[in-house]
Amino acid sequence: MAPPVQSQKSASPSQPSGKGEVSDLKLQLRQLAGSRAPGTDDSKRDLFKKVISYMTIGIDVSSLFSEMVMCSATSDIVLKKMCYLYVGNYAKGNPDLALLTINFLQRDCRDEDPMIRGLALRSLCSLRVANLVEYLVGPLGLGLKDKNSYVRTVAAIGVLKLYCISASTCIDADFTSMLKTLMLNDPDAQVVANCLSSLQEIWSLEASTSEEASRERESLLSKPVIYYFLNRIKEFSEWAQCLVLDLVSKYVPADSSEIFDIMNLLEDRLQHANGAVVLATIKVFLHMTLSMTDVHQQVYERIKAPLLTLVSSGSSEQSYAVLSHLHLLVMRAPILFSSDYKHFYCQYNEPSYVKKLKLDMLTAVANESNTYEIVTELCEYVANVDVPIARESVRAVGKIALQQYDVNAIVDRLLQFLEMEKDYVTAETLVKLLNF
Repeated sequence: MAPPVQSQKSASPSQPSGKGEVSDLKLQLRQLAGSRAPGTDDSKRDLFKKVISYMTIGIDVSSLFSEMVMCSATSDIVLKKMCYLYVGNYAKGNPDLALLTINFLQRDCRDEDPMIRGLALRSLCSLRVANLVEYLVGPLGLGLKDKNSYVRTVAAIGVLKLYCISASTCIDADFTSMLKTLMLNDPDAQVVANCLSSLQEIWSLEASTSEEASRERESLLSKPVIYYFLNRIKEFSEWAQCLVLDLVSKYVPADSSEIFDIMNLLEDRLQHANGAVVLATIKVFLHMTLSMTDVHQQVYERIKAPLLTLVSSGSSEQSYAVLSHLHLLVMRAPILFSSDYKHFYCQYNEPSYVKKLKLDMLTAVANESNTYEIVTELCEYVANVDVPIARESVRAVGKIALQQYDVNAIVDRLLQFLEMEKDYVTAETLVKLLNF
């Protein structure tokens, strides 16, 4: 006789079966809150992990708020991090509960450990409760003057968070002036980058309503500030370098000699391993020489090699972004890229959007010296199982023929397509033949 089938599934051991288990957690946390026994921190870690896991899967454990805050009175950095994560998750939706965290976060902002000071300040600024902004001003002011660079880094971004909650409080506390001073004098490159990021964001938001903010924003584009960033650019992270390069691209040099000075300073950034830095540098080169038509050819030759290198490295998405830049340059100066046509050959594993862009570029760089090789390559794509790419390849062959390069030979290739007995190839071929 077959055993009876259970009608109900047993509860997963990783999830609380009801309010009873949450109540048990609450009781255990309360017992550990005042304990100084050996191994207490390890027990707290286990309970904190369980609370965070419940919170992560959407179970409401906000009733444990007081107990979690009480258990945070420890020097264990892991416990602090988990508690800050928990507090940040529930504070915004429960302003009354958030008020309970102010005292212990402010206390942690004065901790001897700079890591705890920084984490506490970050959590305090992330509460996003408008009624509590008055409690942010003091810790932020101390954070901007902290002797540890990590705390200053956090404070610089904290000013922007405060501005998003209450712009008037941020302006009244004169934090923007403090950020500007820190930006131009701090020895730590990441602090400088965070100050620049926060100031740009604040001044861009203020510029529409304040003339002073507009002037301050323009002051970032002064020659001393720009050269200050350029001389320190090697100290910055890749993200910060892109931020600086974007700022430099908006700067208007006084004359052509200054343009060449800046380009020479940034020459080594074209060989950077990070694609974003390379593209940001190229943007600076193109922007600064936009009106200097006599040097366009030299600039294109300077940036061609880095772009071609980026095409063959990285993901398909990166290749497409770089190819889009190259596409614009190829359209402007096809002769310059005519000898590099093999870089635009399609790979079998590339997505269709990359292949289509490459086909456009192959068509653009075709001339008397490379037409035979390019058309031969395009004929291979006509037999491709990817129907849209096969169609595009036929069109590309037709466009090259219309450019009057080896017309008779190309028409013979088109006639050969009719023998493939593929409807879509035949249709595209006949359309192109009608153009002759």
